[in-house]
Amino acid sequence: MVNTGSQTKMAENADLLALLAEMKKSMEKGQKEMKKGQEEMKKEQEDMKAGLEKRIEQGQEEIKKGQEEMRKGQEEMRKGQEEMRKDKKK
Repeated sequence: MVNTGSQTKMAENADLLALLAEMKKSMEKGQKEMKKGQEEMKKEQEDMKAGLEKRIEQGQEEIKKGQEEMRKGQEEMRKGQEEMRKDKKK
């Protein structure tokens, strides 16, 4: 049996449609993978942000403790200076 021009054209169109369907499927799979990757990146960013915020909070607490220790030290120095002045006057 000899293929006519229209039969050949139909076969080519069927091949093209199959190729298009395969390409569409591949693109959809790629889009799903991209979306999954973006979600993973977003979660990692959120985790990093939370960790950074925690470290900043801890640093601020350490600064507050240091400032309190400095105040106590300054107060002790003032008391010591006052005692020295009193001792000199005697």
